[in-house]
Amino acid sequence: MKIVPIFFILIVFAGCYSFTGSSVPVHLKTVAIPLFDDQSGSGEPGLREKLTNKLIEKFRQDNSLEIADRTNADCALEGTILSMIDQPQVVTAGETVSKRRLTISVKVIFQDMKLKKKVWEKQFSEWSDYQLGGDITQRDSSINAANDKLSDDILLDTVSGW
Repeated sequence: MKIVPIFFILIVFAGCYSFTGSSVPVHLKTVAIPLFDDQSGSGEPGLREKLTNKLIEKFRQDNSLEIADRTNADCALEGTILSMIDQPQVVTAGETVSKRRLTISVKVIFQDMKLKKKVWEKQFSEWSDYQLGGDITQRDSSINAANDKLSDDILLDTVSGW
């Protein structure tokens, strides 16, 4: 007989709280994510496309805001890659570098297009380590890992920063 009160409490709380982790205002349903600008000077081919596409993928998975083009979107995320630093992380005997750390920093502006105001402007920075001595895919994997972390950070600040 204790099941009924517990069940009732669960239903009441489920009606009061959202379990999606999102707190996006109701007037925002769509987001535009134009191609990020790359001012890093790194010369890394495809860096801005990789980061922009990863961010779009994260928003599609989260489903808090639907992806739209800028002319029809309720809000927009515009970004600039400020730097991509690739530096030694672990130096072994004989001053040989065995591991490197790749750090990507971006500036992102989140705008509410409906209310015509800037919601926030922030800088984000994430890193990933990779081993030397392997092929180029290790560095590419490190770039992808840093982009993945950056996308998570940007998504979190966008959908729960209210």
